[in-house]
Amino acid sequence: MPEPPAVEDTGARPPKDPRSSPLAEAREDPAPAPASPPPVPNPVRGDGCAALPSRREQGASSSAAAPKEGDRRPAESLGALALFASVFVIATCGLIYELVAGAMASYLLGDSITQFSLVIGVYLSAMGLGSWLSKHLRGDLLARFVQVEVWVGLLGGFSSLSLFASYAYLGTVRPLLFALVAAIGTLVGLEIPTLMRVLKDEVAFADLVARVLAFDYLGALAASLAFPLLLLPALGLPRTAFAFGILNAAVALALTRFFRVRLGPRTRGLTTLAGIALAVLVAGFALAERFAAAAERQIYDAPVLFERKTPYQRIVVTRWRDDVRLLLDGHLQFSSLDEYRYHEALVHPAVASLRGPLRSALVIGGGDGMALRELLRYPTLERAVLVDLDPAMTELFAENELLARLNGRSFADPRVRVVNADGLKWLETHEDRFDVAVIDLPDPRNFSLSKLYTRGFYRLVHRHLARTGALSVQATTPYGPGGTTGGRSFWCIERTLADAGFTTHPYHCHVPSFGEWGFVLALPRPGAAPSRLAAGLRGLRFLDDATLRALFVFPLDARRPAGLRVNRLNDQVLVHYYEQDWATGN
Repeated sequence: MPEPPAVEDTGARPPKDPRSSPLAEAREDPAPAPASPPPVPNPVRGDGCAALPSRREQGASSSAAAPKEGDRRPAESLGALALFASVFVIATCGLIYELVAGAMASYLLGDSITQFSLVIGVYLSAMGLGSWLSKHLRGDLLARFVQVEVWVGLLGGFSSLSLFASYAYLGTVRPLLFALVAAIGTLVGLEIPTLMRVLKDEVAFADLVARVLAFDYLGALAASLAFPLLLLPALGLPRTAFAFGILNAAVALALTRFFRVRLGPRTRGLTTLAGIALAVLVAGFALAERFAAAAERQIYDAPVLFERKTPYQRIVVTRWRDDVRLLLDGHLQFSSLDEYRYHEALVHPAVASLRGPLRSALVIGGGDGMALRELLRYPTLERAVLVDLDPAMTELFAENELLARLNGRSFADPRVRVVNADGLKWLETHEDRFDVAVIDLPDPRNFSLSKLYTRGFYRLVHRHLARTGALSVQATTPYGPGGTTGGRSFWCIERTLADAGFTTHPYHCHVPSFGEWGFVLALPRPGAAPSRLAAGLRGLRFLDDATLRALFVFPLDARRPAGLRVNRLNDQVLVHYYEQDWATGN
């Protein structure tokens, strides 16, 4: 084996392995070795720059052309390690942007399972496209990698706020949503193959693949844990997206400084690009809440008094003059101007159907305390249990002075016990029986809510009712949006209750902020719909005996459609009926 050529003494220690081929050139094909090699510099300069020698600079012999599996290169210590660390950042940021897009889609469009499935599918296919396109990248691959990192940071950082603005000001979100997901996925798909091409001559192939994939998967794990547990509760969606955009841009800027000798004259332009992107993203993070508040005012057409993202939902309270509104995940729950119509219709027909006085009541949902307010009108009531999943809801309506006045300070009544738990699990683990049960839940727009409208859930409620008791359920609208015929979700709920063993009496009333709204009175025994309110009831603003009887009359265009299925836990057809009833062009 020929001996390596002599190296001039420049005061720098030459690499121990003459076969090594550290990060030096954008070219992928090595030039032939010159007859008289130039001096070989230290792989990592004393000033911290990754000034790594090229093949020509090392004068490697033909025996060093291809690395052997298992070789460990000394030049890998800083340059390659910096790039491996960037793989972790790429994976973390990429998954965060995917989760942000899925969360925004579920907030704005409903049905989280469908929206997350679509976002994940588009994102992964776009990553595949990006990986395929990476083979066409030419020139200085490290410079290309830095550029891609900057653009991923900008697109991902502004993704949440731009979707919010599109929904608020344009009234549509799907086209922008999938365009952003596809663009970010394509760019992220470019990054890993490009990085592997940069590193292919620095690390043995088996070691390179193992470490790149390990850092990639670890980054994904970090993102999946941090997003729901830390980032979303602390920062919210817009600032979370900006925070990781800042991280992308910061990594790009760090790489331009670390490899400034390697990048040569490109360093200034790349540093400027990364610096501008970083400044823009930092400004976006600082102003995100202000822009989000402006978009919310546009969406809700009223100033926002309270906004909080909890582990279960996004709570927003708005106020315009005397109109206070509650919105959960962007969906209206009540307006203070007409909520009395909804809550009187929800509660009092069930109490009117009892054969004796009301002694005990169960409310599932109803964390605003309004249904409790109506139940507490009955002086015979001895105990009421409210089961609501989200403690932030019950605390807000118990402690906020304005909201507590709306519910008549029902949470302060000594007859009331509040349980913050999943309604289904609470029913499974308790044996209490009640005269009346009231189910006041958000609409079944996703599978986590729809499970509380299933036959199995209603069978559990049946067990907790006294033999002469009654159940009332809010059941969405008996009409489609805009007053058109439809109402498949309403009649599916009614049929599911009947299949669970109840005698059902569907009814409806007009609530100006909702339109025509539907309910179902369900009795655990044969019995007719009530025709008179309970004696001695005071303070009602909407119901009287005549109005009560009118609630149970439906016009011809709101009758039960044929062929509806029972909502069961294993299929939850109610979600699909609800989507069909409320389909929009967003």
